[in-house]
Amino acid sequence: MRVDVVTIFPRMFEAPLGEGIVRRALDSGLAAVRVHDLRQWSDDRHRSVDDAPFGGGPGMVMKAEPFARALRSLLPEGPGPRDAVVLLSPRGRRFDQDCARRYAGLARLVLLCGRYEGVDERVGRRLASEELSLGDFVLTGGEVAALAVIEAALRLLPGALGDAESAARDSFSDGLLGWPQYTRPASLDGEAVPAVLLSGDHRRVEAWRRREALRTTLERRPDLLERAALAPSDRALLREIEDEMRDAPAAAAVPEALMGK
Repeated sequence: MRVDVVTIFPRMFEAPLGEGIVRRALDSGLAAVRVHDLRQWSDDRHRSVDDAPFGGGPGMVMKAEPFARALRSLLPEGPGPRDAVVLLSPRGRRFDQDCARRYAGLARLVLLCGRYEGVDERVGRRLASEELSLGDFVLTGGEVAALAVIEAALRLLPGALGDAESAARDSFSDGLLGWPQYTRPASLDGEAVPAVLLSGDHRRVEAWRRREALRTTLERRPDLLERAALAPSDRALLREIEDEMRDAPAAAAVPEALMGK
């Protein structure tokens, strides 16, 4: 897998790409990441890549022409069937684990980082195959979002993680949040680790983990349950958990719409 990043701040990628799982994936040859300075595709002596917006208004808009030249250089024959050109934009679809899996299966991923008041509309319409957002908040530019996309995709490449089972047990891998995790000591300031985790009974541990993953998702991200692939046994557990939450003092914090689903 090859990833190309087009940005006006290439040094923002140096440290993050040199650490952790991403570094392991690069060093082992599972992926290659190339960071390109958009200004090299500018056509004036000031290396400018932005201009005032038509129609007036504050700030500057990134021009389409440098991006077009960059893509002609990086993909002279255009994107192939296993390539994607992604513009990081607050107007894009929200990035999620399914998207990370799709990117991990590509041969080539080109990430275009916007800045300033935005990017000329023709970049998203004509040059990019899709627009992508990290979420409903504003970043100064697309660089942080690009780094998040790179890490999320590269860690899914076979061999990137030390334990191949880790990715399968991540939060969102099956549409749910992860279960609570504990390690030594078994008791901290009077709070003990759940006894089932110390029992050595693997079937009980797995059952507890599934139940707690469902509970955590219901409490914190109930929207995920609407599209998660749940077995009948999961739905039975959710009904039990909802009953427990109704009876608990914290039930007031649970939206009424969730109860009885």
